[in-house]
Amino acid sequence: MAPVQSTFRALADPTRRDILVLLRHRDLTIAEVAENFDMTRAAVKKHLTVLSDGGLITVRASGRERINTINPKGIEPIVDWLKFFDIFWDDRLSTLKTIIEKDKK
Repeated sequence: MAPVQSTFRALADPTRRDILVLLRHRDLTIAEVAENFDMTRAAVKKHLTVLSDGGLITVRASGRERINTINPKGIEPIVDWLKFFDIFWDDRLSTLKTIIEKDKK
């Protein structure tokens, strides 16, 4: 899956967005993340896997535990994708402004 698609997929679910909010404060184990949700640890692990596949978190082993860390650079594919539309609309609005100003004369 392309980076933008996997990142959008990861962000599409409200639970995964909530997990990212939790991870912005500190690194957490799967069990610590699971404490914040009414779902099984296995379900939380699946969400964490999607976030990892989307590049939004990194996971590292520490003994028997897996520590989840937010990856701030993981959002870059989305930002780059959105820049296209920012430029597109800036160009369109600039053209519209020129047309309106021309019509006023």
